[in-house]
Order: sequence, then C-alpha cells, then structure tokens
Amino acid sequence: MASAALELMGFFLGLLGLLGTTVATVLPYWQISAHIGSNIVTAVANMRGLWMECVFQSTGAFQCETYNSMLALPPNLQASRALMVISVVLSILAIAMAALGMQCTLCLEGSGAVKSRVAGASGGMFLSAGFLSLIPVAWTTHEVVQTFYQPNVPTSMKFELGESLYVGLASSLISMLGGAMLCVSCCEEQGRGGGREAARGGRVPVSWGPGTGGTDDLTDLPQPHPAGGGREQAENHQPQLAGQRSGRAGRQEARRRI
Repeated sequence: MASAALELMGFFLGLLGLLGTTVATVLPYWQISAHIGSNIVTAVANMRGLWMECVFQSTGAFQCETYNSMLALPPNLQASRALMVISVVLSILAIAMAALGMQCTLCLEGSGAVKSRVAGASGGMFLSAGFLSLIPVAWTTHEVVQTFYQPNVPTSMKFELGESLYVGLASSLISMLGGAMLCVSCCEEQGRGGGREAARGGRVPVSWGPGTGGTDDLTDLPQPHPAGGGREQAENHQPQLAGQRSGRAGRQEARRRI
C-alpha cells in the first residue's frame, strides 16, 4: 500500500511539473524591463520570453512579436529553447509510462515485476526532465542578475526576473520530487518481490504419508541419491519382508492344527 501511495503521489507531482514547465516555456515573462533610475518611464513595459517579445502600454494595449530568425538568436536562447522542449517531451513520455506501470492501473496486468520496472523508468525520466528544465531557468536568472548589477549597462537595457522563471524553477523541483517518489516505490516493490521469492525457494514440502498429519515444510532436508540410493534401501528391506511373510504363514498353519 505504501508503494502504491508513493506511485500516485509521484504521478500527480510529475503531471503538475509538466503543466508548469509547459506554461513557463510558452509565456513571454522570462525577463521584464526594470523601472529604475531618475527617469522612470512606467508607460511601457517590455517583456521577453523564449519565443517572442511583448510590449505592454499603460493604455492597456498588449502587443507581441515573435523572433524573426531562429539562427540569428543568441546561443543561450537557442539552448534554452531546446532544453525546455526536450523537458516537456520527456515529461509526456514519463506520464505515459507511469500510467502503464502503476499498481492501480490494469495495464501490464499479471506481471508485477515488469510494472514496477516501468514505474521506476518513468521516475528516472521525470528526474531528467526536471533537471533539463532547471538548466535554462538557472542560466537566464544568472544572466539577468549579472546584467542588472553592471554599471556600464544603461538602465533602459536592464531587466528583472519574470514570473516564468519562478514557475519554471518550481516546476523543475516538483518534477524531480515526483520522479524520486516513483523510483523509491519501484525499489520497495522490487525488495518485497525478492523477499517473497527467497522465502518460497528456501522451503521444501515433504509428505510423511497417511495418518501422520499430512505435509510439513522443512528446510535443508537431505535428499536421497537419485541413482543408487533407492535400490540399496530396497535391498535392505527385502530380508525383513521375507521374515514377516514366513511368520505370518507359521501362525496360519498353527490355527489349522488347532
């Protein structure tokens, strides 16, 4: 029951991490223009994301424009795009594998070891997806903070941390936590399965014959040699059987004479 609860918790945490990573990837709130200095202009706010750059005016107008050329983008932006997309794809595959491997589902029914391995593999994929999404978030955060505190950069070119960075950070941590839970549940299930197999294989059922209480389970019972042990035991019992037959015949002859 504990492993099933861990699987459910890890599955829902991974699903939540997938939703957060998708939102952080799509929205343009990675960098927001900083309103600092003596000439503060709050009429216009610039926002940058992975796919577009937006402008919000005090009149309520909101206009976005996608980046024209992908190859002309900075290398860090191209790498961030690739890592976030790979993270989303890995999370989707992990969700599908977790649905197959969880104990509460009917998929792969009858093979508990295979289901636990599939659940563990989905946990590893969640861990990888969370780590991949954490890299561009931390990278962009470092660049924004470093640029903000450089004195030679004009105040109009300085940006602050946007909401998408916080969402991406939380989503990556949640995905890794869900993946860790799925891996732990897989280890617990494998440990229980190995203990059951060891207990089943270490005991030998022995029949004591009719009237002696049925069968008992003994451990480390010595077995007779298959080749010559049975023949030698039969030869040892033959004189005893001959004596019993002769004694029975003598008693029957005595009854006839009487």
